[in-house]
Amino acid sequence: MTVMNINALSVILGDPLFEDLTLTISKGDRIGLVAANGRGKTTLLECLSGVSEPTNGDIARARGLRAGYVTQYVPDHAFAHSLYDWVLNALPREQAEYESWRVDVVLGDLNVPYELQHRPLTELSGGWQRTALLAAAWISEPDILLLDEPTNHLDLRRIGLLQDWLSDLPRDVSVVMTSHDRAFLDATTNRTLFLRTERSRVFALPFTAARAALDEADAADQRRFANDLNKAQQLRKQAAKLKNIGINSGSDLLVTKTKQLNDRAAQIEAAAKPAHQEMSVGDIKLANSGTHAKALVTLDDVRVQTPDGRLLYQTGKKWILPGDRIVLLGANGTGKTQLVKMVQRALVGDNGPVKCAPSVVPAYSDQHLSQFSDRDTPMTAVTGQFDIGDQRARAVLAGAGVTIQMQETKISALSGGQKARLAMLILRLKNPNFYLLDEPTNHLDIEGQEALEAELIAHNVSCLLVSHDRSFLRNVGNRFWLINGKTLEDVESPEPFLLDEMNAQ
Repeated sequence: MTVMNINALSVILGDPLFEDLTLTISKGDRIGLVAANGRGKTTLLECLSGVSEPTNGDIARARGLRAGYVTQYVPDHAFAHSLYDWVLNALPREQAEYESWRVDVVLGDLNVPYELQHRPLTELSGGWQRTALLAAAWISEPDILLLDEPTNHLDLRRIGLLQDWLSDLPRDVSVVMTSHDRAFLDATTNRTLFLRTERSRVFALPFTAARAALDEADAADQRRFANDLNKAQQLRKQAAKLKNIGINSGSDLLVTKTKQLNDRAAQIEAAAKPAHQEMSVGDIKLANSGTHAKALVTLDDVRVQTPDGRLLYQTGKKWILPGDRIVLLGANGTGKTQLVKMVQRALVGDNGPVKCAPSVVPAYSDQHLSQFSDRDTPMTAVTGQFDIGDQRARAVLAGAGVTIQMQETKISALSGGQKARLAMLILRLKNPNFYLLDEPTNHLDIEGQEALEAELIAHNVSCLLVSHDRSFLRNVGNRFWLINGKTLEDVESPEPFLLDEMNAQ
């Protein structure tokens, strides 16, 4: 049964975000919505939810359809409420008065600890805030859920719980979701919509299989386009030959045939459509200046502690060597951030227990991008640190996806994706030989994640990184450190840890 029928939908905001989108959403569809940053994913969800209106086209909804929409960001007015009250207020007033038990059921299904339920949202982590939005959307038992980046701020355990929760939804509930987490999309979707400015494509497959099918379809389009142009070229060559013969012989018939051949060539050229070329939202490039040091970072049985001095674990003797791409694994609260901060302090000259080789040139980025001041502009962020001149600065910023118009605006006005690309640009300009990366894929679209992966591997970059993105850490890591109880262990593979975390209840 059809839930929504989207016909020739277009949204134009100065330039088109997408045009002529046609899609049928049926009961039980679990659709992954994939596109680069800023290409209209959130706008499409707003159109489906009724928050926004398209420029052209229409959306036919099943009679009485109830939609639950989980936005990417928590609305400002939500922070005045407790988690429990925010969910309760999502019910109609008369229903909230007599059926508050629904809140307990939903929060129980989403594994929200009781001690968090009555705390203000402003005191909770981003992950619990997103859980509150999801609970508020589901409490009225909608027919379709529209989820905008539901895994943002979630650790591996919460991502596993969300996957299980989605799989346990009634089979006739439809879900349309955006996500940059490739493993999550593979686990939770059965259809994939690649949203494009023109000729968006949908496949009845989860992300990875759909991506392969998309590549095949684009390659077929490219071959078809080349063949059409070749046919037109051959027709024009034949027309030129006939024209010469016709002129020399004075044959009106050959002149007519010449015109017919040229007309046919023009028709083929007009109908030929080139294969889709994805417009880059900004290049991600890294540098690796190299070093002759045998060990970049040395941990000599370092004690990792909480801020109040409680021992979390000891590292034993560990070394980070040139070419090591070490992924730090551990459940939330076990001390990953504390070790990252200790290494970061050592990189800037702190005489603590972590030792760095004198030749190390570091580059550090944390998950909140706190190395930026929101009062700066992209131009001042670059020119204030590097002697490259205004013209060169504008060129490298444009290459990283920060347009000329955005280069003089405050960094606070940039999108998450633009900030992440700006952060990678500044790291590259440092010309480092060691990267310390805390959740580097936050805010990066799938294209950006794949570009970052490729750069880390191609340049044989040395790094210590923390990530909750399973695809990213699997693809990038060549060594893995696991916080196991009170020790830090070298492990051959992240898979046992990932499996335990995803199955934790």
